[in-house]
Amino acid sequence: MSNQAAPLTVIDLNAETPCCPPLAKSRVPAETATVLAPAFKALGDPVRLQLMSMIASADGGEACVCDLTPAFDLTGPTISHHLKTLREAGLVDSERRGTWVYYRARPGILRQLAALLNVESAATA
Repeated sequence: MSNQAAPLTVIDLNAETPCCPPLAKSRVPAETATVLAPAFKALGDPVRLQLMSMIASADGGEACVCDLTPAFDLTGPTISHHLKTLREAGLVDSERRGTWVYYRARPGILRQLAALLNVESAATA
């Protein structure tokens, strides 16, 4: 028996094709669960879910923090914390332009999350 670790499967979160079958169709591999769980955890907060929705649906595909902050009855630092959590989970990218930071959704990871939760394809398969 070898003491070598099993090769790590790399999951491309930007891939056009789903990383795995929907969870209603087959068990999610441990490696996939490890990679995708932080994104689901980040979206598990109501404020972050709303921020993600605002960013993903923004005209031009991006939203300025200056437009996001007034939509909530929260302090700027609290909104910044939530945006940092979304960024660290790989759900958004950010770019500083002068004083403001602009956020864009990362469609690849959103496709992966949507494919994993897709129950229609699992039911018809």
